[in-house]
Amino acid sequence: MERIWLNGAMHAGFFLLLAASASRLVVRHQLDARTIASLALAGLLAALYAAGVALWDRLGHRGRLVWLAMVLAGWLVLVELAPSFSWCAVPLLFVCLRLLTLRTTILAAAVLTMAVIVAQISLADRFDPSLVLAPIAVAAMTVVIFWELRKAGILQERERLSREIHDTLAQGLTSQRMLLQAADRVWEGNPGQAREYVRKATEAAGENLDEARRFVRDLGPADLAERSLPDALRAMAGEFRQEGREYPLEPKTQAVLLRVAQGALANTREHARAGRVIVTLSYLEGEVTLDVFDDGVGFDQARREPGRGYGLRGMRDRLAEVGGTLVVESVPGEGTAVAARIPTR
Repeated sequence: MERIWLNGAMHAGFFLLLAASASRLVVRHQLDARTIASLALAGLLAALYAAGVALWDRLGHRGRLVWLAMVLAGWLVLVELAPSFSWCAVPLLFVCLRLLTLRTTILAAAVLTMAVIVAQISLADRFDPSLVLAPIAVAAMTVVIFWELRKAGILQERERLSREIHDTLAQGLTSQRMLLQAADRVWEGNPGQAREYVRKATEAAGENLDEARRFVRDLGPADLAERSLPDALRAMAGEFRQEGREYPLEPKTQAVLLRVAQGALANTREHARAGRVIVTLSYLEGEVTLDVFDDGVGFDQARREPGRGYGLRGMRDRLAEVGGTLVVESVPGEGTAVAARIPTR
C-alpha cells in the first residue's frame, strides 16, 4: 500500500510540476513561436507520460524502458527550449530508480542533474555556486533515500513471503507428506485406502497451489474468500470452540487470525507430538482472541533450539501489523498454549 501511495504521489508531482513550468512560461514570456513549441511539446510529454502510467502492466519491463527513454529524451528537448521545465527532474529520477539498476540510475541522475544545472544557470541573471551545488545535493539525497526505500520494500516483501510460506505452504506440504506416507504403508494390503490417501494429497496440493498464487499477489487467504473466519477455523481444526457473540471483523484482522492459527498448528504438527489440539476463537468486548493449546512435549522458552522460533516471530509480526499481541506459555512435558489478542472497534 505504501508503494502504491508513493508511486501515485510522484506521478501527481510530475504533472503538477509540468503544469507549474508551463504557467511560468506563459506568464514570463511572450506567446511567440518558441513558447508555443514548448507548450506543445509539454502537452505531448504529458500525454506520453500518462500513457505509460496507464499501460504500465501491459508494457512489460522492456516496454517501460523504451517509454522511459522517450520521456527523458522529450524532457531534455523541452528543457533546452524552456529551462523552467527542469523542475520535473525529481519525479523523473524516481521513475529511473524504479526501473533501472543502481549503476544506470546513477548515470541517469548525472544526466538529469547536468540538465538542471545548465537550465538554472541560463535562468539566473548571474552565476552563483548554489546553482551547481543545490541540484547535485538534491539528486544525491533523492537517489540515496529512494534506493533505501526500495531496499526496505524488498526486505519487507521477503519477510511477508517467508511468513506465508511458513504458515501455508509448509503446513500443506507437511500434510501431503503424511498422506503419501500413509498411502505407502497400506498400499499392498489396502489399495482402496491408499488411493483415498493419494486423492486427499492431490486435493491438498491443489489448495496449496491456490494459496501460493494468492499470497504472491498479496491477496487474502483462500479459506476466507467464501466462508467466515469461524467456518475456516472449524474446517482447519479437528476440535474448535467459538465463544461469545460473533461480530464483524475487518478483513485484515480475519486474515491475520487465520494465518496465526495455521502457523500455530504447523508448529504443533512439526514439533509438539501432541495427541490433542484445541483451537478457541473468542469474541470479547473490545478485542478478539485466538488460543491454540496442545498437550504435546512443550519446550523450554529460556532455551533457543536450532530451527525453532521463526514461526512464533512471524506470528508476532503479523499481529503487530494490526495492533495485536502474542503470548506463548510452554513447559517441557506439559504442552504449549499460544494466545493471540487483537483490539477491535
